[in-house]
Formats: sequence, C-alpha cells, structure tokens
Amino acid sequence: MSQSSIRLEINAPFGEIILNKPGKRNALSVDMWAAIPELIQRVVAADAVKVVILHGGDAGAFAAGADISEFSTIYSTPEAAAQSGETIAAALNAIEHCPKPVIAAIDGACVGGGMSLAMAADLRVAGEGARFGITPAKLGIVYPAGDMRRLVTAIGASRTKDILFTARIFDVAEANALGLLNRVVGKGEALAGARELGEAVAANSQWSVRAIKEMVAGVEAGWEDTSPEAAALFVAGFSSEDFVEGYSSFLEKRPAKFTFK
Repeated sequence: MSQSSIRLEINAPFGEIILNKPGKRNALSVDMWAAIPELIQRVVAADAVKVVILHGGDAGAFAAGADISEFSTIYSTPEAAAQSGETIAAALNAIEHCPKPVIAAIDGACVGGGMSLAMAADLRVAGEGARFGITPAKLGIVYPAGDMRRLVTAIGASRTKDILFTARIFDVAEANALGLLNRVVGKGEALAGARELGEAVAANSQWSVRAIKEMVAGVEAGWEDTSPEAAALFVAGFSSEDFVEGYSSFLEKRPAKFTFK
C-alpha cells in the first residue's frame, strides 16, 4: 500500500484519518483496512486528540466501496475470504470501540465498504450531493454480521432490509430521513461541518464524552438500569477532576477548563 492511500494527520483537537486514493474514488483495499487499527491506536495515545474525523481528503468521495480489482485474489478461497473478512472486521471494530468519539465526514460516494466505515463511526456529517448504497445483493454475497448489527441498530430491521434487498443508490435526503446522518451541510462542506461538530464535542469534558460513549455501548449490549457496570461508571464521574471543575465553573459563572486527556 502506498502510504498516501490512508494517513493520519493530527491537528488538535482532531486526529484526522484520511483516505486518499483519488484515482479509484477511495475504493478500499485490504491493506488500507489493515492500516486502520494502528492509526486508531495512535489517535488514542495522542493527548492532543479529543475527536477523530474520518474523511476522503481531496478525492471527491468518501469511499466508493471495496477495491473490486482485488476480489479474485482476496476471495479466491474460503480461507482467503475468511482472512480478508477478519482484517476488515478488525478495522471496523477498532473504529467502533475507539474510546474517543469518531465522526465520519461524507462528501461524494459512500457506498459498500464506505458505508461500513461510516457506520462504525459515532456520528456522520454529509454534504449535499453525497450518494449512499450497500450493494452485496448485486455481487451475490451477504453483508457481514458486524456491519448488519450497526445498520440495524441505527435504522431498524425493516429499513435495513429495504436498503439491502434493493441495493439501490440513494441521496442525502433519503439517508437523512432514514436516520443514517447526524448533520447535513452544503455540498463539499462535510469536513468543515464535521470539524464544527467536533469543536462542540471537544469543548466539553472528555471524561464525560468517553463515559457517555461507553454507557451507550453498554446499553446497546444489554446493560440494565441496575447493572453493576453501569452503576460503577455513573459513580466514577463524581470522583473526576472534571466534575469538580464543571460545577465550580458553573457557580463562578466562567467557562470550564477541563483537564482530562
């Protein structure tokens, strides 16, 4: 893989993971997927990073799908297919379980693997003119379980079946109506919109933001009101320095200066 095909840029408070294969509209190759877990490790380790942004750089697309030119090799045998699937799943799991919030900034095509990547993020900002689709039914294959779970969680089983059964390409308006998006901005402005959203997230207590992400994941996994994990996470907040700073700044009528990294 050319190192320029996917890279990390740290511009505090953001760590930006940038897809950059413009000749193929950022079609995702297996070695691009393989690079993602290490990039996530780097943003987690970087104290300056509060929010991770995934975007397509100057390619004019977020990601137009998988790099189909690889299919005859990476899916040539059941063993090869399983290995490739594990590589892709590891990348998506790294994004989903990143303790720091992840925002996908979507301009242009967001299809197939691009949709998988976007749905692994916590939030999605799309520019007018973006196009979406999940097309395994056009290739005679099935969407992986992890991708299916994320999609069903976001929009429900019936809408998921509609998208997958028809394998159609749809626009921003429908993506927003389905519940796939958090923000819609002007054409070509998804990255600016994601940064604006990220600034709002970065301004708050990062202890709280990460605990919220953990609590949401726990509730999705079946935590109940009385689950000990949920109770422990709730109580832990009252021992954090951010909590003291939060209520002190409120009483003193000044902006909070949170210190958790």
